[in-house]
Amino acid sequence: MNQPELSYYGTGRRKSSVARVTLKHGNGQFKINNRVAKEYLKSDILIKDALQPLSITNTVSEFNIRVNAHGGGISGQAGAIRLGIARALLKVSADYRPGLKVAGMLTRDARAKERKKFGLRKARRARQFSKR
Repeated sequence: MNQPELSYYGTGRRKSSVARVTLKHGNGQFKINNRVAKEYLKSDILIKDALQPLSITNTVSEFNIRVNAHGGGISGQAGAIRLGIARALLKVSADYRPGLKVAGMLTRDARAKERKKFGLRKARRARQFSKR
């Protein structure tokens, strides 16, 4: 009788991006929206940023990662994936918490685009003042 494979879920958000992350024990495959991560994120820096929680916990090749990411741009999505992976790792084992916490992987980055105010051109940019 086969035992069902355990899945660990985590949701990450960054700016207007949302990433739903699924971790399964495996060999280190990383897919985002059913595409290979290198093909989706393109930049090695963004991939390294997204996989930072795994490198902190020394579990880079222990899990297969499937991500459903939407909203925002690829940089925001990479940040959302990072938070989602960190949250999923906590469900794998609570022993990962201290290392992830010290590295700041468990904190959602609250910075987002400021709304435009009426009477201004942008959020803070006013019209040019003419003295005369």
